[in-house]
Amino acid sequence: MKVCIAEKPSVAREIASVLGANQKRDGYMEGNGYQVTWTFGHLCTLKEPHDYANQWKYWDLRTLPMIPPRFGIKLIDNDTYKKQFATIEKLFSEAEEVINCGDAGQEGELIQRWVMQKAGCRCPVHRLWINSLTTEAIRDGFTHLKPQEDYKSLYEAGLLRAIGDWLLGMNATRLFTVKYGKDRQVLSIGRVQTPTLALIVNRQHEIDQFVPQTYWELKTVYRDTTFSATKGRFTSKEEGQAFLEQVSHSPFIVTDVSAKKGAEAPPRLFDLTSLQVECNKKFAFSADETLKLIQSLYEKKLTTYPRVDTTFLSDDIYPKVGPTLKGLKDYAGLTASVLAGNIPKSKKVFDNSKVTDHHAIIPTGVYPMNISAEERKVYDLIARRFIAAFYPDCQFSTTTVLGRVEAVPFKVTGKQILKPGWRVVFEKEATAKDTDGTEEEIPGKPQDEERTLPAFEKNEEGPHVPDLVEKQTQPPKPYTEATLLRAMETAGKLVDNEELRDALKENGIGRPSTRASIIETLFKRNYIRKERKNLFPTATGIELIRLINVDLLKSAELTGLWEKKLRQIERKEYDSAQFLDELKTMVTSVVNDVKRAEK
Repeated sequence: MKVCIAEKPSVAREIASVLGANQKRDGYMEGNGYQVTWTFGHLCTLKEPHDYANQWKYWDLRTLPMIPPRFGIKLIDNDTYKKQFATIEKLFSEAEEVINCGDAGQEGELIQRWVMQKAGCRCPVHRLWINSLTTEAIRDGFTHLKPQEDYKSLYEAGLLRAIGDWLLGMNATRLFTVKYGKDRQVLSIGRVQTPTLALIVNRQHEIDQFVPQTYWELKTVYRDTTFSATKGRFTSKEEGQAFLEQVSHSPFIVTDVSAKKGAEAPPRLFDLTSLQVECNKKFAFSADETLKLIQSLYEKKLTTYPRVDTTFLSDDIYPKVGPTLKGLKDYAGLTASVLAGNIPKSKKVFDNSKVTDHHAIIPTGVYPMNISAEERKVYDLIARRFIAAFYPDCQFSTTTVLGRVEAVPFKVTGKQILKPGWRVVFEKEATAKDTDGTEEEIPGKPQDEERTLPAFEKNEEGPHVPDLVEKQTQPPKPYTEATLLRAMETAGKLVDNEELRDALKENGIGRPSTRASIIETLFKRNYIRKERKNLFPTATGIELIRLINVDLLKSAELTGLWEKKLRQIERKEYDSAQFLDELKTMVTSVVNDVKRAEK
């Protein structure tokens, strides 16, 4: 009998249905030579300190650092989990082959392997690796099962991530709680959690320390069009007044009119982070809410695997684009023009070098039925991004008009859409308001204000109305979940350019699949709070970052380097044993430094 083990009951039911295992048993389904069982996510976890040594039961500086000679796993103490594990253990003991059907990612690999190890699985193991839960994808996956050995490095990276989190979290939390915790307050410290909190605390410090500077801008209105003096800001009102006086009694003269045509490619397809960013901006969904919604859409066969960090598709998806577009029946008015001709295959969409285990999040073409209003919103974003990817570029013209009054030069720029191209896919969003009530930009929309200027001619002149406008510099904005996710993705660097952001993803902190839970943990531990969409540190969070005097524990950049090594281990480019030795050395150094430090 072949035993398939999925990560949750709902996925097991889908797989069992495709395999013909339709007889329900206690904890599994059976039929057609298969038994299909499941876990509930994590059934096993790394052992706790007291499981290794009796003296580690107690929070005492003298017992730190805690570094087990060999890490072990244990079953989570839960009656439901224990019952299901006993079922899995029995099925494994009688199996001729086990098929690992866990989520096709690092965490899914770790979850299932721990269960197989704990259950003493001795038979051959194969891996089901699929991008969606459609019947076609499952059948194709079972036709092309992979040896378990092919995913050893993925498991090792996940295991070392868990061990690293254990070593740093357990030791640092006890270390700072015992040394600095007041009234036995637990000071929770985590490898990704603490640098993320530090980003928010540091941003708040920048806001609190910000001193606004007053400046003045010289503008003038000519033919109902506002021109700005090219000199820019005046730091003193007197200087601005002098220029205002200079231009107040002479006509405005147009010195040059130029138009430059340009093109914008469609916005990138979604990875998990960009989807969470978009949902937070448009609907104020938290990162965790978006993850749950897209996971639900995946399990309902409507979208592909969600925990991805690429915005590209692999070449083998290209033949499936047409059938997928045809399946988007609610968008037939938008897909018709794409399906009428040859579907373009752009390197900006299809690039094997940018795809590892999974491609970008796209719809499967299965018709969406029985989904919630929130799921519908997320699905709509994904569907429109997918359709837009096969539309032509947006063609626009940028008009720049230069003018002068006496010797003072002025300038205005306008942008006019010539051929909307992919923008027609997002027309319904063009006037939408985001959740703060401000105008929401179309994806990929140029930052310059879109406006068609009057027809100006060189050397024309006429009266104008100048004005000196007083303004103040603005403090940095608080993080929202959208901007915090981007900061985590780039290890705290402010990056708007998508290609540069891709390069920095290697050093991002956390994984796309874990960033939402990290943010939720900060809320649960009362380290941060939310006002509307803005995130602020609490007094507890600020105090924790103040107490941590080890840069390594709160530096997004240093934590990002750690993440990079884990990705290299996944690709077999870095030695696992060396990384584990580095972890132990680092933790020992941190503990000893803090022990020696004065309170």
